[in-house]
Amino acid sequence: MGYRKTSLINNEFYHIYNRGNSKQKIFFDNKDYDRFIKLLYICNSIKQISFRDDIVEKKIDAWDFDREETIVSIGAWVLMPNHFHIYITFPEDRLQGENNITIFMRKLCTSYSKYFNTKYKRTGGLFESRFKSVHIENDNQAKYLFSYIHLNPIKLIDSKWKENGIQNKKQTKDFLNEYLWSSYLDYKKVIRPQNKILDKKIFPKYFQNIKDFDSEIEEWITFLDPENLGKK
Repeated sequence: MGYRKTSLINNEFYHIYNRGNSKQKIFFDNKDYDRFIKLLYICNSIKQISFRDDIVEKKIDAWDFDREETIVSIGAWVLMPNHFHIYITFPEDRLQGENNITIFMRKLCTSYSKYFNTKYKRTGGLFESRFKSVHIENDNQAKYLFSYIHLNPIKLIDSKWKENGIQNKKQTKDFLNEYLWSSYLDYKKVIRPQNKILDKKIFPKYFQNIKDFDSEIEEWITFLDPENLGKK
């Protein structure tokens, strides 16, 4: 497994990410995305959980699962075809022996890997080694991370947007408003079960309302307008 360069400490904030082995896809259809986000919710629990035993066999909605105490707090997330990003912290170390984030990520990735390998009749590791972590040290870094996570899906409609800028602002915003696999819609106050994944109260309140969030996204999209790239 190797030594982790960034220590994971309670009450600190981290950007967690991982991708498929050899950059392979880890999500092939909507059912794959749906399973992973439900695991984001139910794996965040002090309980030992089996999706099949606790959800499928009991015929309950994953969003109705009683998690009891959670082990981490999630502030933002996004799923992409071959990787994911999570903004995460853990206010208390409720579990013994290991860091809460490590325990959560093991539960999450192991559960999803079992689902994926069974569905696609494959064996072996799905993810590229252990998850990566970046310590978020200040508010500017944190606000940038919120935008980075929520703007990540743009590369699905324009792979060169970071280099060449946003070519069509309306198309970009429309796409983000329809993209289901991130917490973008939760910050837009769309009512949906996925709201339960986030624990916003634990994180600094960077956006007082939807207008503030929209303003932050608009600022980034405008900044990356091709007409403004030369003004950086």
